[in-house]
Amino acid sequence: MKRILLASAAIAVGLWAMPAMAQEKLVVSVWGGSWKDLVEQTVAKRFKAETGADVEFITGGTIDRLNKAKLAKGNPESDITFTTSHVGWLYANDGLFEKLDLSKIPNAKSLVDQAKISPYHIGSWAYVYTIGYRPDMVPAGMTFESWNDLWNPALKGKISAPDFDASHLVVVSAKLAGGDAAAWEKGSDKLKALKPNFKAFYANDAGSQQLMQNGEAPVQVMLSMNAYHIASQGVPVKLAIPKEGAVLGIDTIGIMQGSKKQDLAYKFINIMLDPEIQKEVATMKKGSPVVTNAKLPDDVAKLPGVFTTPEQWNKEALVIDHKLRAEKTGEWRKWFTENIIN
Repeated sequence: MKRILLASAAIAVGLWAMPAMAQEKLVVSVWGGSWKDLVEQTVAKRFKAETGADVEFITGGTIDRLNKAKLAKGNPESDITFTTSHVGWLYANDGLFEKLDLSKIPNAKSLVDQAKISPYHIGSWAYVYTIGYRPDMVPAGMTFESWNDLWNPALKGKISAPDFDASHLVVVSAKLAGGDAAAWEKGSDKLKALKPNFKAFYANDAGSQQLMQNGEAPVQVMLSMNAYHIASQGVPVKLAIPKEGAVLGIDTIGIMQGSKKQDLAYKFINIMLDPEIQKEVATMKKGSPVVTNAKLPDDVAKLPGVFTTPEQWNKEALVIDHKLRAEKTGEWRKWFTENIIN
């Protein structure tokens, strides 16, 4: 009888302990929609299988999530945050990110140099903003070998660009005028001269895709992933990689200062950089892996704006210094709104 009671007690203890283990979770802050789905279906799925811990998501816009993180400083809502490379510097500068111990992220040894953003945040995947266009809706034979081709008078009233981030065109214009991101004012007159060619400005991915799908603005400064998404739906959009390079974008990952789940956070980041997970992400979104040992399918690797070799990273990517971009984004957006959009 005593053995039965002891066994029953052991079973009861086991049943009581199981929910406690299941309740262990990592909270991840990320964009909503397809971005949340991407993380959930790849790294989070593997993480849960390997650790048994759940993943809970907090979603929202880039700046909205930053502002919420500032208000919760020291007692963060999330353990891990995905954000853009330059906004990640805003997190770091405000003391919102932990300094990363890369010895706890073995897969980080394979990071490409361009994804080593700061001591506080590193790349998770990459893409480009470049020239997307509808060959069926621009003058016959028109190509875009240089960013300068956007200034062609034949494109009057045909171009769209994001209104939330002016850095792409501000830096491109500066480069074409002999300057760079630090000396961006050198390109201000050049950029003003592009104003007649603009048709519209978009605020999000949906707006970008719609302008290209309906042909309202058949030439666009466009996120490569958006172009490939609508191309998969039958829209005849092409991407060009200008000789000056396509503007590199890297989304990043960091651990929130004050997170009580740092061991789990490090495991999550290490899985994010696993070459198989990187392959899955790149294949789903048609972006670039940020590790050198991810082997992509040939049909993905050959796409313009997908970088898989050091030569591509070095020659086809136009890199805006991430820290400088963080410092200048507000100034550039204000200038762009006042001088180009309005």
